[in-house]
Amino acid sequence: MPVSPVPASSPRTNGGGFAATLREFGPVGTLTSLFILALGASLGGIPVLAWARLSCTPWRDLGFTRPRNWFGTVAIGIVFGCAFKLVMKMIVMPLLAAAPVNQAYHFLAGNRAALPGTMLTILVRAGFGEETVFRGFLFERLGRLFGGGAGAKTAIVLLSAALFGLAHFHDQGRDGTVQATIVGLVFGTIFATTSELWMLMVAHVAFDLTAVAIIYWNLESWVAHLVFH
Repeated sequence: MPVSPVPASSPRTNGGGFAATLREFGPVGTLTSLFILALGASLGGIPVLAWARLSCTPWRDLGFTRPRNWFGTVAIGIVFGCAFKLVMKMIVMPLLAAAPVNQAYHFLAGNRAALPGTMLTILVRAGFGEETVFRGFLFERLGRLFGGGAGAKTAIVLLSAALFGLAHFHDQGRDGTVQATIVGLVFGTIFATTSELWMLMVAHVAFDLTAVAIIYWNLESWVAHLVFH
């Protein structure tokens, strides 16, 4: 698995005693990290941003680096996210004996009233919040524990994908956990290679919006049986 080097530290990482406490893995730092991992995505990634500010952690260490080309980044994210979801629905999940219909979100079928809230959740909680927590924050935290070698990066990708999958078990069950774990592996590998979040955020939104479109137009079963009848 290709890896990128651990981001270089900047003068901002010095900070004071409290900042160092948040960065380290003593009682305060560990509890703070666990709190952010548990609730950070639900709160739209805001706890991560607050932690970065208070701990004097450079934004680039969390993947917030300016893309060379914003248009290209957004375009690639949209195409990749949509295509990835279709491949998962048509090929990967049927091979894993997943149910063709996602019962947890089937209430969205033809439900126009639920679309605004769902889209807001996808933009804030999924696209920004989950990527900020499970890729940016978690990779930074585990990178400090495991280091920046190839083996460490591989372990971080695997562990972060497992945690990302488990985060979806409570509302989506076995199938949702499996799908989220695979997404975590793919997105995690990309992040380990690029150390950039923006394309992944766009791809995550595109992935989820494609899923919602398939459900809304009641096409789940049809799409799931396009390849394997």
